Amino acid sequence: MVLKVFNDRVSLGGAAAEQAATAIRRAIRDHGQARVIAATAASQLEFLDALTKATDIEWQRVELFHLDEYIGLPITHPGSFRKMLLEQLIQKTGISRYYLLDGDADAPDVVRRASAALASAPVDIAFVGIGENGHLAFNDPPADFETQEPYLIVNLDEACRLQQVGEAWFSDISQVPTQAISMSVRQILKAKEILAVVPDTRKAQAVKACFEGEISPMAPASILRTHPNATIYLDHNSAALLSTALKTTA
Repeated sequence: MVLKVFNDRVSLGGAAAEQAATAIRRAIRDHGQARVIAATAASQLEFLDALTKATDIEWQRVELFHLDEYIGLPITHPGSFRKMLLEQLIQKTGISRYYLLDGDADAPDVVRRASAALASAPVDIAFVGIGENGHLAFNDPPADFETQEPYLIVNLDEACRLQQVGEAWFSDISQVPTQAISMSVRQILKAKEILAVVPDTRKAQAVKACFEGEISPMAPASILRTHPNATIYLDHNSAALLSTALKTTA
């Protein structure tokens, strides 16, 4: 795992997008397509914007998978992750092969169909974030580090739901769904390469817990330290609580 610290969100997003674009081009060159997992949230805006502006990517050769989505939230809601994925990535690039998690449909059926599609071939690169409670996708603590199922139905804890209110997607916690469909931790780790984009002061405590504490289900994103090709993109705010030695190494 490599930690990289940047001055601000824009430089972080640009550098992460450059690495992501290189990985996509490489996958297309090596085996004719790129299978990609993408996160969508406020923290990913600058990164995804820069990625959609990258040149020489054959987006028609990209197969895109959705990381997580609320159960029971319509696609028209501002907080819908499939709405964000469509607006921030798919419509800007013309990706035609994509698998959205339909939060309005029968959740077990969505899980079955999405799992079958995702597990049909290896994933080249996964774009992820880290929650304020250390979650990876919607795997809140204590996360399931054992299941091999590609997608799960999960319960969202209060800290996770309050984060969504803090990001202004919902006016109060009563409006935030209590369940979601999430890619499992083990499935994320199966990606050949993982790129985590984690800006902002509000992520500093989680960053410290995940990268200086124990690798534990109580700090779900700490599991990224076990991956052979994971890069964590931080800004000075999200890296503020890390030890000097760790930041210097980055």
